[in-house]
Amino acid sequence: MEEALPALQQTHAAQGNEVAVAVDIAQAPTGGGPGVIGKVVTFYRETIAEMKKVTWPDKTQIRQLAIGVIVLSLFVGLIIFVVDWALQLLLVRGIPSIFRG
Repeated sequence: MEEALPALQQTHAAQGNEVAVAVDIAQAPTGGGPGVIGKVVTFYRETIAEMKKVTWPDKTQIRQLAIGVIVLSLFVGLIIFVVDWALQLLLVRGIPSIFRG
């Protein structure tokens, strides 16, 4: 127990929204709360607030990432095609030709 106390004493104070979360939890009503409609409205407002915090990509980033996804998909498709073709040659044509004579 004594070993843990210095570590706890050296911890930093809460930063940013950590305090707000603790305050929200402390102020949350214990019973009765808003009805279903109130909860939906609260959820909608919180969702809008969070969406405003999002950093959305610009058109250049979208184009670059889309091209990257397309190129990567084509590359993986090519690898699957080559492996499939090689296994087909080996298993369908190669092994039976050994036993035919």
